[in-house]
Amino acid sequence: DAEILHKAMKGMGTDEDSILMLLTARSNDQCQQIKAAYKKAHGKDLVSALKSELGGLFESLIVALMTPSVLYDATLLHNALKGAGTEDEVLIEILASRTGEQIKEITKVYKKEFGGKLEKDICGDTSGHYQKLLVILLQVKKGTDLYAAGEGKFGTDEEKFITILGNRSAEHLRKVFAAYKKLSGSDIEDSIRGETTGNLENLLLAVVKCAGSIPNFFAERLYKSMRRAGTDDDTLMRIMVSRSEVDMLDIRGSFKKIYGQSLYTTIQVLLQPPQDFCSFPCALFLMKHTE
Repeated sequence: DAEILHKAMKGMGTDEDSILMLLTARSNDQCQQIKAAYKKAHGKDLVSALKSELGGLFESLIVALMTPSVLYDATLLHNALKGAGTEDEVLIEILASRTGEQIKEITKVYKKEFGGKLEKDICGDTSGHYQKLLVILLQVKKGTDLYAAGEGKFGTDEEKFITILGNRSAEHLRKVFAAYKKLSGSDIEDSIRGETTGNLENLLLAVVKCAGSIPNFFAERLYKSMRRAGTDDDTLMRIMVSRSEVDMLDIRGSFKKIYGQSLYTTIQVLLQPPQDFCSFPCALFLMKHTE
């Protein structure tokens, strides 16, 4: 594999098809072995070599495929927090959907790679109840009455919502939501929309959706990424890469059930060339890889 990649980047021009076909057919662990073999054989870093030969979204996607999954998440969070402004969408998506063990690993890698604490950086870029729930999700202690905290009183006790949604397991939350609907006559999602706004609302809804079904959550995120004015390539790439070896087949099933069309066909139709070399072929190969 290392030699195939070397030949694809050698001489005049770059054989992008060979790079695409090979790397989308390998697991992330195999990609790390290929990187090691390439360095041993050619004395240089494979990712740096790929960057020098590629460009645009295709380069971004290939680099993402070559990055260890935990480092990929840590890098996404770092990029979302650095510079002017915060990419709240990325913070919400990752912290609401990752397991406790994954968040522990992400936190460790974040500190090792970027020299700072993830919690401190989040606190420096966010505020209020939104910040508090993000920090609670970082503590990964998932192990009061939501109706009384929300619609059952004048105003909303956000503290109680945050404490419960941030500290309970998905299984526990599903039972709480069922009991909540029985008691209040409303879905918890409708109550959150009626009682909160902005980033706090988006984060609470993401936690609720992930407790219900993580594949459904990502199916919705993928659908929205392709239904805006122009494709949200960053979101499409982020989800395809991060979930390709986790639950992509389940996400595909959820997408078909919810929207009545296959994810494969949707990407194929919406992202026909001429596009950057990334979205159309790579997303399709990533879905094939999961089979």
